Amino acid sequence: MKSVAVYCGSSSGNQQIYTQQAQEMGRELARRDLTLVYGGGCVGLMGTIADAVLAEGGRVIGVIPGFLADKELAHKGCTELHVVETMHQRKLLMADLAEGFVAMPGGFGTLEELFEVLTWGQLGLHGKPVGLLNTQGFYDSLLALLDHMSAEAFLRQENRSQVLQHASAAALLDAMQHYQPVRLEKWLTPATT
Repeated sequence: MKSVAVYCGSSSGNQQIYTQQAQEMGRELARRDLTLVYGGGCVGLMGTIADAVLAEGGRVIGVIPGFLADKELAHKGCTELHVVETMHQRKLLMADLAEGFVAMPGGFGTLEELFEVLTWGQLGLHGKPVGLLNTQGFYDSLLALLDHMSAEAFLRQENRSQVLQHASAAALLDAMQHYQPVRLEKWLTPATT
């Protein structure tokens, strides 16, 4: 794994720990010589993680749609900044550039990006690791929902295990480095639950 796409909020949230963890994730990526691939913004946790990677001499690739770049939200310090036309192009390019995916605290966009790459992994379109930086238990309710989906036979346990999670950036990146993709031959049916 040489690059990680990080999905996170364009807001910083209401607790300082979110900013601190974004800074730590950025420093940890740079320490490991992992390129940050992210949404290209200069605000919220997005801007914080990019600034942290850059401050440590790391590499940052931003991908931002033109309508957001035009609002002066694009981070001007990125090592590379790709301005694309649509959100769909943004997500596809980020997925192509990344060899792993991390979701930090965020809102609808973060969840949408997270679930898209999880679905692609479930369908065998990629074998890249996907992790949650579970700051202050931010994702505990989501993890409980995934467990419920599995218990109710809407999600195979093997696919549930695709979602790595840790409260520490270092521990999460360690788990991602050792991830082995899930390969299933059959769809979930009543006979396989």
